[in-house]
Amino acid sequence: MLAAIGVDEFSDLLAPLPEAIRLKGDLRIPPALDEAALVRHLSKIAARNTDLENNICFLGAGIYDHFRPSVVGALAGRGEFSTAYTPYQPEVSQGMLQAIYEYQTMICVLTGMDISNASMYDAATGLAEAALMAISLLDRTEVVALSSIHPHYRDVVKTYLDATGYEYKEVEYTGDAEADLAALHSAVSDKTACILMQHPNFFGVLEDVGSIVGLAHQNGALAITCVDPISLGLLKPLSEYDVDIVVGEGQSLGNPMAFGGPLLGFFACKKKYIRSFPGRIVGATNDVEGRRGYTMTLRTREQDIRREKATSNICTNQALLALYATIYMCEMGKSGLRQVADLSLQKAHYAQQQLTALPGVTAHLPERPFFKEFVVHLPVTPQKVNSHLLTRNILGGLALGPYYPELQNGMLLCVTETKTREDIDALVAGVAEAIHA
Repeated sequence: MLAAIGVDEFSDLLAPLPEAIRLKGDLRIPPALDEAALVRHLSKIAARNTDLENNICFLGAGIYDHFRPSVVGALAGRGEFSTAYTPYQPEVSQGMLQAIYEYQTMICVLTGMDISNASMYDAATGLAEAALMAISLLDRTEVVALSSIHPHYRDVVKTYLDATGYEYKEVEYTGDAEADLAALHSAVSDKTACILMQHPNFFGVLEDVGSIVGLAHQNGALAITCVDPISLGLLKPLSEYDVDIVVGEGQSLGNPMAFGGPLLGFFACKKKYIRSFPGRIVGATNDVEGRRGYTMTLRTREQDIRREKATSNICTNQALLALYATIYMCEMGKSGLRQVADLSLQKAHYAQQQLTALPGVTAHLPERPFFKEFVVHLPVTPQKVNSHLLTRNILGGLALGPYYPELQNGMLLCVTETKTREDIDALVAGVAEAIHA
């Protein structure tokens, strides 16, 4: 190999690297372990993680502790799915293609939109792809976003736009619906391709979606909304607000928290935009013998790899996680999803009431309706509270200071249907102890 490359020694390959950063000698690693010893070693390392088997979780901010029926893992783990071939060849992957088609159908029913793709990597990339799609459709150069969108999602959108040379504008969120709408109105121009919003937003608050959509359309821009799919068990589908593109994080639909990923982004929009749709799409058809069949449609292999000429460079999907979501939605059904959403709503409001009854704890935006997440202001730092809660085997909320400097003692908490009254009361007692410690 060295002769073919045209060098004498392996060290010659390292010539471009500065001498100071080259490894001298052997790596300092322990000797190899047999299987039994390795399992013990890895188990000891894994035990250092904080898991939900032994802790109660009130942390949300994009990844949520919802109940996952055992049937989800049992069915998704069947060999037919784990060995399915890539759906580029429909003749050997009908089962997976049908599962993806059913997933798309359920996302359309859930959001009220006309079409859905076969899933994105996560909500963040879904939002960024939606912004680029709007730019391409309208031939405009600017995206306007509310700062009440998840900070990580905004960072991904900014990265996409910076890399492609488009302008990103952000409107500060105050929580005053009228003031925010006025600021948004000032930010939008004839260069604006779309307005990005999140509903419920990062603080768990319900946005005035109708007014924001109206403002976007009034200026010839698209309205793009990132939504929590569980909230749609109670809230109106986004199609009823005339939203153009709906994206969101599907982790809560039967997927594990998994220490932060992998995740599942869903993407749905109006039918008229189908030719500008990013990612894979599976369609239903009939074969030459009249039998029902499924195949990838409106896409060619070249579509995904021709770089700047492609509608999108997203060329795969989260098939396994989309399968989890499909089985979850089938298992829960319409009434089950509504019950999950209702329990999350009621328990979150109970938790907020109990916490704000503590001396020095106040609700952020107390007049605004919220779903399963809410923000409280603490008389001590969130870090101090969370450290104390961990001693009680409770994962507290997210400290908002690093993301929103004006909320230095603000904590974002999440309560889902999995939390009992005893769990919430334990959280409240732990916060009270931390405040007076």
